[in-house]
Amino acid sequence: MAPRKKKEEVKKTTPSAIDSAYISGAGTVVEQPITRTLETNYMPYAMSVILSRAIPEIDGFKPSHRKLLYTMYNMGLLNGARTKSANIAGQTMRLNPHGDAAIYETMVRLTAGNEALLHPYVDSKGNMGKAYSRDMAYAAPRYTEAKLAPIAAELFKDIGSDTVDFVDNYDATMKEPTLFPVTFPSVLVNANTGIAVGMASSICPFNLKEVCKAEIEFIKDDEVNIADYLIAPDFPGGGELLYAREEMENIYNTGRGSVKIRAVYSYDKSQNCIDVTQIPPSTTVEAIIEKIIDLVKQKKITEITDIRDETDLSGLKITIDLKRGTDYEKFMQKLFIMTPLQDNFSCNFNILIGGSPKVMGIKEILAEWTAFRVDCVRRRVYHDLEQAKAKFHLLKGLQKILLDIDKAIKIVRETAEEKEVVPNLMIGFGIDEIQAEYVAEIKLRHLNREYILKRLEDVENLEKQIAELEDIIKNRRKVLNIIIKELEAVADKYGMDRKTKVISAEENAITIEEEKAPDYPVTVFFTEEGYFKKITPLSLRMSGEQKLKEGDKITQTVETSNAAEVLFFTDKCQVYKSHIYDFEDTKASVLGDYIPAKLSMDEGEKPVFMAVTTDYSGFFIFFFTNGRVSKVAVSSYATKTNRKKLINAYTDKFELCDIKHIAEDREMLMKSSGGRMLLLHTGALAVKATKDNGGVAVMTQKKGQRLFSVEEYKEGMLAKPHRYRTRTLPAAGSLPSAEDQGEQLKL
Repeated sequence: MAPRKKKEEVKKTTPSAIDSAYISGAGTVVEQPITRTLETNYMPYAMSVILSRAIPEIDGFKPSHRKLLYTMYNMGLLNGARTKSANIAGQTMRLNPHGDAAIYETMVRLTAGNEALLHPYVDSKGNMGKAYSRDMAYAAPRYTEAKLAPIAAELFKDIGSDTVDFVDNYDATMKEPTLFPVTFPSVLVNANTGIAVGMASSICPFNLKEVCKAEIEFIKDDEVNIADYLIAPDFPGGGELLYAREEMENIYNTGRGSVKIRAVYSYDKSQNCIDVTQIPPSTTVEAIIEKIIDLVKQKKITEITDIRDETDLSGLKITIDLKRGTDYEKFMQKLFIMTPLQDNFSCNFNILIGGSPKVMGIKEILAEWTAFRVDCVRRRVYHDLEQAKAKFHLLKGLQKILLDIDKAIKIVRETAEEKEVVPNLMIGFGIDEIQAEYVAEIKLRHLNREYILKRLEDVENLEKQIAELEDIIKNRRKVLNIIIKELEAVADKYGMDRKTKVISAEENAITIEEEKAPDYPVTVFFTEEGYFKKITPLSLRMSGEQKLKEGDKITQTVETSNAAEVLFFTDKCQVYKSHIYDFEDTKASVLGDYIPAKLSMDEGEKPVFMAVTTDYSGFFIFFFTNGRVSKVAVSSYATKTNRKKLINAYTDKFELCDIKHIAEDREMLMKSSGGRMLLLHTGALAVKATKDNGGVAVMTQKKGQRLFSVEEYKEGMLAKPHRYRTRTLPAAGSLPSAEDQGEQLKL
């Protein structure tokens, strides 16, 4: 958009003037550039969605998840009994002001009952809906109960040891963690999807054992091939993953790509039905059933008698009753192609790192998680070291006192005022105030030999502990060894076998053959206005006059078979492909199918020529009004895929006069508006490799003249045919002889 003139562009205002306008008068309109509106109003919203709502961080959680789980942790739900979900949602509002409905919906997805996660973080009781069902809604929060699942303990391990930063909540009344010090790469274990502003994230889940193993091997050697240990995604709903090593490694390297998941089914021979028990994660039971019903209505599926949802407490189940004699394996192959029973899961490993969204491969994610976890462990060790040093400092003071307990007792007894006890102990034993306070608080019952020996032993142990902790902080390898041991413990305690079976994409590729349409002889008609009819020989013999639109006429009649293909060339240099069997058998008494509407042609596009073929043999000869001719093999229009529309079917540089479809080379009679005629043998033309080539000059035209007619030459059409033949091209052709003059006028 062009900028306005400076005097019209904006009304000169300052931010304070804008603020005062809002305050002083409602309805005041202040003009400002659109760029400023976006910067001041839209950008903060976009950044908020990206950073605080839709994109997960390296601990594997979005802020809404983190606020909910931390609230449940503070409520004592890690080891305690379940509580009403309404109570949890209400308590979470102290950290998350988005409302109890949104909070409860977040919690539902984290529950075991919803079956959306490989390792649910919430142990639930009651109806939590199902991730694989669109219509199976979860119960209201007053009816359900929840607590933290055992694996959630790994999220909060040492959270009180200064392992992560804490910030104020929205009203600064309490603190919440910025991240969880999770002991395993949870960002890869549980699926996480989100749509932000201008970007999205879609992280597929992986098996916990495989993730931990891959992380351990990566820590040991960062050049390791991750695909050797992290086999493939593992979805909570199971299914079969079509595995291709190259595609999987590409996803691991780039963080983008897709994996194909196929439903799992079984065949019940006694009932002649198929039971689908596992479906891809990107679809639902209802979507699958609706698609199959739609295909039945379109008569694209005719092998079934009934389909129903038999999902119950035992799990997902879609039952499809088959007609007698149906090959269930071929039928399922067809369903995999035509329905969401085989679907793609798109991967987009977009994660917030240091407050910035970043799309990363698996190795980079593991590297970022390792750096994050190293920082957590070091902070925990440093926290433990500071506590050990503080305790050691107190015990060193106590050690001095214990060398002469009688003196300490005497100082305390002879001190007149309580507030003077600590200073007198400091003076008497040469200890600092902290140590003196600790000594002064010792109970009288502890002044015995056993207590003294234990305290002296504690001093020795603390010295060793402090030395070990200091060594860990200085030695990165020891920190990594701690992480490895924690990963091994998590894998042993919570690891499960794969739910998604990995099968070879190459060996299990769908090789279903397209069902052959019934083959019988038909005659097809194509009219000048673009109408098409397919009539059987019997119907044609019994028919009367062909019904046509007023002013229309039949331009092409072809005897062929119902299994043949038909190509319609249009005035916009495009060709539309279809099969004869896609059109209904009709009668001469109807107009037929209007091709532009039937084949969804572009607006204003008109078909100009019809070609029928069974094997894409022969040639297309394109004649242009300037006398140029192009010869293209029909095989150039054959495609391996089932494409319905081809562009650049012929050149748009010259005006088209006519198109001819020939099985083999023959003579064509070309007629010019100047009265000249030329016999062209198509064998003299070279076959062009490109469909939209400009052809070669064949019949030269004088200014104002044009080629207006082309027809196949048949013996006896001309009295002196040699008169119109030429050895060289281009040629102007010859005027008709006296014998041919009458025929020419007639033509």
